[in-house]
Amino acid sequence: MSAQTKYVLDETHIPKAWYNLVADLPSPPPPVLHPGTHQPVGPDDLAPLFPMTLIAQEVTAEREVEIPEPVREVYRLWRPSPLYRARRLERELDTPAKIYYKYEGVSPAGSHKPNTAVPQAFYNQQAGIQRIATETGAGQWGSSLSFAGSLFGLEIDVFMVRVSYNQKPYRRALMESYGARCVPSPSEFTHAGRAILAKDPFHSGSLGIAISEAVEVAAQRDDTNYALGSVLNHVLLHQTVVGLESIEQMAMAGDDPDILIGCTGGGSNFGGLVFPYLGMQLRGGKKRRVIAVEPSACPSLTRGQYAYDFGDTAHLTPLTKMHTLGSAFTPPGFHAGGLRYHGMAPLVSHVKELGLIEARAYQQRACFEAGVIFARSEGIIPAPEANHAVRAAIDEALHAKVNGHSPVILFNLCGHGHFDMQAYIDFHAGKLVDQEYDETELAMALAALPSVSA
Repeated sequence: MSAQTKYVLDETHIPKAWYNLVADLPSPPPPVLHPGTHQPVGPDDLAPLFPMTLIAQEVTAEREVEIPEPVREVYRLWRPSPLYRARRLERELDTPAKIYYKYEGVSPAGSHKPNTAVPQAFYNQQAGIQRIATETGAGQWGSSLSFAGSLFGLEIDVFMVRVSYNQKPYRRALMESYGARCVPSPSEFTHAGRAILAKDPFHSGSLGIAISEAVEVAAQRDDTNYALGSVLNHVLLHQTVVGLESIEQMAMAGDDPDILIGCTGGGSNFGGLVFPYLGMQLRGGKKRRVIAVEPSACPSLTRGQYAYDFGDTAHLTPLTKMHTLGSAFTPPGFHAGGLRYHGMAPLVSHVKELGLIEARAYQQRACFEAGVIFARSEGIIPAPEANHAVRAAIDEALHAKVNGHSPVILFNLCGHGHFDMQAYIDFHAGKLVDQEYDETELAMALAALPSVSA
């Protein structure tokens, strides 16, 4: 059988509860600390930014968290998302491996991000909030929150990393079509932005800076909250619909993955796919290889320190223990803007420290090469971020060919690249170059990590 195989569930299989990995971990993740006192934060510390329901989800140790019916109703627009067996890619690679991918590009915004944008918008609307301020890198998160805000009657302000703002005008147009305001960061709208521009009027921006601007705006207005599209526990919790659905779909296929792969920037699509599988493993189930794939130009898991750090550049956020390159680190402007964050989700960092996952880093040209191979085999053009997972899946399949193994590989194709065609134009024209971060800047950023006693 050489045709592509698609595994689809009907809407009755949309999960009724999100899965919380914390319930099954052998040791709890380190607490989030107040930036001033270095003591664990309480609900009141987070209340100026988040509704209480999300704060409760951030700290819960319950294994399951019920998905509200209004959220499931919106999920029905695209969920359950399809799972495919990539038979054409297998044939192209001449590999004995079986390759499957969960495709999240079918959402209205074109990525996995609405899985958390929709509940975040719902809970904020229920709390009486009128406006949400947020940041975005490549624009996937900004687009998704703009979409969700339009459904629940919320105004959305998006601070978009300036280099991505300039690289991806169609992503900006999508946000504005949903009714959001999108501004390049650093901007003149906030103290944090003005301080950066005063030092460098042409600063390319970073997610850390954009977070500072969004948090500043949210903290100044009672009718405004902040929303984050990755990193935090409640965000990864919402994304577990991806892994929960894939478990059923892999059973439909009569297979069980030996290798799980996801790209990692903040960690949300990766955690969304692999956490339900890790939970089964921690409860005595099958052990799997789990591979987190990041860009070589922003390698928080492979080069960063596991330490307490701020989530933003202006140090307005609490301290979380994570793999970090330092909050002052500004990565080069490679095209996978969604992976240009200085830190990794605390939960992903924790399971890395526990030895439950492995990490690798790739340069962007190798990832785009893999994306083109995938597109010509499977017909879907991946987002630059997703190309990292595609690269790792292809490499694992080629290793299986050399070693004579036949593993079952499952990766998360977290979004399509329809708004990223300039990157593909540059790649085909030979203009896309691998970029290196500044070692001196990295050393300085790591040297400035806050001093937190064990």
